[in-house]
Amino acid sequence: MIAGSGVPGFGGSGRFTPTAGLLILALGCGILTPPLSAAPRRPSAAATTRHLNTRTPEHLNTHSSDYLGTPATEGAVARALRFLQKGQNPDGSWDSSSYTAEVGITGLCCLAFLSAGHQPGRGPYGRVLARATDFLADHVQRTGLVYNSAGSPGPPMYGHGFATLALAELYGQSRRRDLRDKLERAVKLILSTQNEEGGWRYQPRIADADISVSVAQVMALRAAHNAGLPVPPEVVKRAIDYMKRCANNPDGGFSYMPSQRVSGPARTGAGVLSLILSGERKAPEVQRGLQFLMDHPPGTREQHLFYGLYYNTQAMYQAGGAYWRFWFPHLASFLLETQRADGSWWDGPGAAYATAMGVLALQVPAHLLPIYQR
Repeated sequence: MIAGSGVPGFGGSGRFTPTAGLLILALGCGILTPPLSAAPRRPSAAATTRHLNTRTPEHLNTHSSDYLGTPATEGAVARALRFLQKGQNPDGSWDSSSYTAEVGITGLCCLAFLSAGHQPGRGPYGRVLARATDFLADHVQRTGLVYNSAGSPGPPMYGHGFATLALAELYGQSRRRDLRDKLERAVKLILSTQNEEGGWRYQPRIADADISVSVAQVMALRAAHNAGLPVPPEVVKRAIDYMKRCANNPDGGFSYMPSQRVSGPARTGAGVLSLILSGERKAPEVQRGLQFLMDHPPGTREQHLFYGLYYNTQAMYQAGGAYWRFWFPHLASFLLETQRADGSWWDGPGAAYATAMGVLALQVPAHLLPIYQR
């Protein structure tokens, strides 16, 4: 709960203060890093059973042993970042398949470097991040929409959500004054385009909604909240209600829209994550969604594979305990097996997109980004 509001918001067990976020980022950059275990811990038999007792404290607490990374996964991240560095355009953006100089993919690539503890203007990737930051800042329109009309953009609100998330994380770390104004405008656009159902859709206007675009906006708002910007709790409440209406299937999965009844792992992980981060960790929709994800481990073939890895891994980390100890070894195994010789991964939207998503999934337990905090 947000203090004094009486309305669900970004608080409770998922609350993360901006000051703490900056401190963890500073400590994470070469001063204090999570220990590497010799090998991923294999899930216990209880972790793979059909019914998990998710109400016990074991599944809700953060433990240092939850960092299940290994030298192999750290090496995969290092190779992936070198691939992204080589592929950056002179203007700071990235191309990925048919997407050229797209703000959303640039935001994801930027987040990949941040998730590994790198900072704009400092260290081996300082120039990479500085150029990416300037590119995003330069493409915040007067309306607040983060958009590059000269590139080959995807649906505007997808790109806007990921780009706003990146700007929020960058501002929270750097406190650049020019980023504050740009971020405020980007957040105001999200607030002003929420529809009556509580969601968002492809275009920056009040129309219909779907869970995928909506989660991108909720994550951006959460990051902005972490960075110290005000987010009205009533907006969060309406978004929560919309997500819950999408959790309408007997198998526990989430649908793309409330009017549909087709489950998918990617949208289920996205929905579960947004609910947990909004203080709804114990909601029945979350518990059923987590079990659905247990039945669809990493590598399960689906249309939006790396999108699912990105959200599902965050959801399982937030759930913690047996969920996480089951999930991460499967994720690591899949990504190590599928990484290409040049350090990249590939998915429909292209190599830069998939590689950024792969890095972000592997870096979840390092929690160097405030958005990853429990």
